[in-house]
Amino acid sequence: MEIRYEKTLNPKQKPSWDDALGFGKYYTDHMFMMDWAQDKGWHDARIVPYGPITMDPAAMVLHYAQETFEGLKAYKTRDGKVLLFRPEMNARRLINSNKRLCMAEVPEEIFVEAVEKLVAFDEDWIPTAPGTSLYIRPFVFATEAAVGVHPSTSYRFMIVLSPVGAYYPEGVNPVKIYVEDEYVRATKGGTGFAKCGGNYAASIAAQVKAQKLGYTQVLWLDGVHRKYVEEVGTMNAMFYINGKVVTAPCDGTVLPGVTRDSVIQLLRSWNIPVEERYLSIDELMEAAQSNTLQEAFGTGTAAVISPIGELCYKGEVVTINDFKTGALTQRIYDTLTAIQCGEDEDPFNWTYEVAKAN
Repeated sequence: MEIRYEKTLNPKQKPSWDDALGFGKYYTDHMFMMDWAQDKGWHDARIVPYGPITMDPAAMVLHYAQETFEGLKAYKTRDGKVLLFRPEMNARRLINSNKRLCMAEVPEEIFVEAVEKLVAFDEDWIPTAPGTSLYIRPFVFATEAAVGVHPSTSYRFMIVLSPVGAYYPEGVNPVKIYVEDEYVRATKGGTGFAKCGGNYAASIAAQVKAQKLGYTQVLWLDGVHRKYVEEVGTMNAMFYINGKVVTAPCDGTVLPGVTRDSVIQLLRSWNIPVEERYLSIDELMEAAQSNTLQEAFGTGTAAVISPIGELCYKGEVVTINDFKTGALTQRIYDTLTAIQCGEDEDPFNWTYEVAKAN
């Protein structure tokens, strides 16, 4: 892939690499852009100064939400290497999301190369303080100017970068979760497995409600029976019950998380049983009440691992593991982050070293 480079003439002042980074507050000097047209396919790959983009008011993304995105991170090792974590999985998930929304698919090799080249170009923006990383946001959206409902005839693929700290202010400490039984996130046949903006827009009302009640995130139930546990907001959810880890299956309503898959592989390599099955909220609450629910946690790129210390369902509140981070949860977090940052062996060949910019 040929990439055109335009270096910024006005570099930004970088923030301090500490806990005040927050998440998604700062953006690097450059961004990647590439366009798709029916007669040209993907073309005009370029890395240009970060800034506003021009869009027709009738661009279809603004009216019919043909938009998909991904999230992954880059890490700098002690010896100065830059590592990505399983970028090919993000590329494949974006392909599946685009298929569902009838959008042009970004080939895996273009996705990975674009991420690598942009990260290398803005390498000096990768924070080095413990717990920090460079968040990578690739996204695709419809650009055709039309207000008739049909698949767009043109798209843009972009990537922006953001140095980040912890996703949740609590850090690797337990969060309080509200079980949502009014709103619905996804049903089979819909877009629950796709990473598209519309899914998240529909979830905001429940998130706002939970926060007003003092909870950090929402645990979604299935859209048909309002009975089976699915995701926790922006994360997959896992429950350590009677020596087994239980998580919802990826059968059309749950996002196939990269961190989710990695955790499952880690657990099985440690000979800890993992069940990908339907788990009813009644079974989960009963396990919590009988203390057979040993630990619970969310998994996702942004937070990596987020322990769950409390659940509230229909006014009933249960505490998990005395509202402390469990030993298994901590072990998963420590192992995964050590692999991601190049501090530990990578027996699964998950990390991808970024080549230095020319």
